[in-house]
Amino acid sequence: MNRALQHREATVPDARDRQRPVTARRIVTRVSLAALVTLTALTAAVRHGAAQDSRPAILDSVGFDQHIGRALPLDIPFRDASGAPVQLGDYFVDKPVLLVPAYYECPMLCGLVLNGVVSTLRTLAFDVGREFTVVTFSISPSETPHQAAAKKAEFLSKYRRQGSENGWHFLTGSAASIRQLTDAIGFRYERDDATGQYAHASGIVVATPDGRLSHYFYGVEYPPRDLRLALVEASDSRLGSPVDQLLLFCFQYDPTTGRYSRPAMRAMRLGGAATVMGLGAFVMIMLRRERSGKRTRRM
Repeated sequence: MNRALQHREATVPDARDRQRPVTARRIVTRVSLAALVTLTALTAAVRHGAAQDSRPAILDSVGFDQHIGRALPLDIPFRDASGAPVQLGDYFVDKPVLLVPAYYECPMLCGLVLNGVVSTLRTLAFDVGREFTVVTFSISPSETPHQAAAKKAEFLSKYRRQGSENGWHFLTGSAASIRQLTDAIGFRYERDDATGQYAHASGIVVATPDGRLSHYFYGVEYPPRDLRLALVEASDSRLGSPVDQLLLFCFQYDPTTGRYSRPAMRAMRLGGAATVMGLGAFVMIMLRRERSGKRTRRM
């Protein structure tokens, strides 16, 4: 039996012997994981660098610069959706104007811009053609009034308000006319000769009735409240309600973000005014109570 125990003790490894290979295995695993993480980070860095190096040079000249306060050249010639010759100034009479640069055969971005515009306009109480005008113009000189008419029909059917056909215009023009207008609003774009498509930014511009640029909104979605306030402000407060005037007093357009925000100083002034009014009301109430108390004691 002692021999059996001795044999068993000889075949069963000591606990310390079992721990050594486990510890070594953990070290190998940790080293392997560290190497994998390092390799992954290096690969990502290489890919990021390659992506930056492979950025199309055409995008270097694409952008949307703000020219707030600039007067538009209203004598630029275009053609409307029926093919009739018009001038940009024909749409600047007594209403603010929303300018939408796009091109009608754009495979993606322009459709998103126009869908964003019509989505926002449908939420506004203001009607296109009644309170304001929309002018969409193609940046491609090869596009025709027929294409403009098709695009106009498409988006008027999405807007679904009577009379808007007289207030939402889709224009085409020559290369010189397009370039003159895009330079005026700061819209920089380039044509890719290989694909025939245009690299361009996305956004819309609000102009005053006399043709001065007043507000820019970037991207493909436009906050209804901000666009409404921009139209009210561009109309010199001829549009809107007393609530709009209060909002314009409380909020201020920020050109860097394309949104209306509450300025800190104005908020402090409003808070101070509210405090003074509250104290005044409190003093008046206390004085009335004191007078009524004196009258009661005399009686």
